[in-house]
Amino acid sequence: MLKQDEVVGLNSDRLEELYVQLGERGAENVVCRALEELAVRLSHTEKCHREGGDADVQKTARGLVAIAEQIGMQMLARVAADVAVCAGKGDAVALAATMSRLLRIGERSLSEIWDIQDLSI
Repeated sequence: MLKQDEVVGLNSDRLEELYVQLGERGAENVVCRALEELAVRLSHTEKCHREGGDADVQKTARGLVAIAEQIGMQMLARVAADVAVCAGKGDAVALAATMSRLLRIGERSLSEIWDIQDLSI
């Protein structure tokens, strides 16, 4: 069995920038809302993929890119962009592979940023 273990990494500079710009309370609100929205969009992207809606997959994946970049989740943003490209090209095999990777990276990214948030409280 192939073990898939990637380091997701977060751009801590981007998070720090949010905290400087918005203050602790404002940044925490933005990050929490972004995390909630990412979880919802990841689920919706997966649902669209299961239902065969490549145009919807492409649209929701692009939305994931914007939100992930906002809070420093560069790896998640890059993989979501790859999903959008595969969906746009109609490449079912590549889309299935990148969707699986997106879900893995998404789960790990959400866990990692929640852990960081827990440490800062």
